[in-house]
Amino acid sequence: MADSEDIFLRAKHRTFSGLTEDAEHEWTGPFFFIQAADPQLGLMKAWRDGDCDGGGEEWAEEVELTKQAVEAVNQLRPRPRFVVLCGDLVHAMPDTPFREGQERDLKAVLKGTDPTIPLVFVSGNHDLGNTPTPRTVEQYCSAWGNDYFSFWVGGVLCLVLNSQLFYDASACPQLKEAQETWLEEQLSRASSSKEPKPKHVLVFQHIPLYLKTPDEEDDYFNLQKTVRQNLLDRFKKAGVKAVFSGHYHRNAGGCHGGLDMVVSSAIGCQLGEDTHGVRVVVVTADDVIHRYHSLEQLRAGGMDEDLRKLLQA
Repeated sequence: MADSEDIFLRAKHRTFSGLTEDAEHEWTGPFFFIQAADPQLGLMKAWRDGDCDGGGEEWAEEVELTKQAVEAVNQLRPRPRFVVLCGDLVHAMPDTPFREGQERDLKAVLKGTDPTIPLVFVSGNHDLGNTPTPRTVEQYCSAWGNDYFSFWVGGVLCLVLNSQLFYDASACPQLKEAQETWLEEQLSRASSSKEPKPKHVLVFQHIPLYLKTPDEEDDYFNLQKTVRQNLLDRFKKAGVKAVFSGHYHRNAGGCHGGLDMVVSSAIGCQLGEDTHGVRVVVVTADDVIHRYHSLEQLRAGGMDEDLRKLLQA
């Protein structure tokens, strides 16, 4: 396995160095990737104890579940092009007890991922703090790579965003402005006739735009209406096909106006009726098809056969 510097700090200069070769700008046929969210080491016991703000001193359960996810992904044939973890990597907020240990143990588990499968990390509210600061963002970047960046894979443009800057950037307005400027440039290039035309544009962020419908009320688990509508308009204009997120610890989402809002449940703590799992995402020339698989299901039988057949088209 490559050393940790190569594994975890690959998103410098706002591009992802594992998948930036010019060849990745070209469509070469169907492929798939794995989207996962919220391993959130430390939440399961804290949730049971009713102490989500101050708990989190035990995380062996989440370590075991993440190991199961790694084992399931490693068994897949063909290999996924990448695995993206959509935020809340750990439960302990920045500068709180247990943070260092949780990050250390999560990295140790993730190092078991087959080295041919790139890992893509997305920042969540527990990774940055509910109100991030320049200091907490820098801490995250030092540990996991940039908080927003882009990469190409198989002719598809992928944008990784820091959704906490949409939710509450009151303590770091300059960072919000920087991401906004960068994002507008990325979206403009995606729809430009002068740039390589992506087969699809995909977005990855922690907080969903919405849980069920674009006009739903503001909630802890979605982005505020004004922010949400602004992003929806910009994404649709740029031809974004799907937005993948976590945060809700339940499966949710919906497709409206040609844009698919995908909300995936957690590797770790479940807050609804779903089971611990990850999402298999198949990308074809015309569509992006996805389905949540339990860890047990994926380990025992791999991805569903109908999804596998799409890769042979």
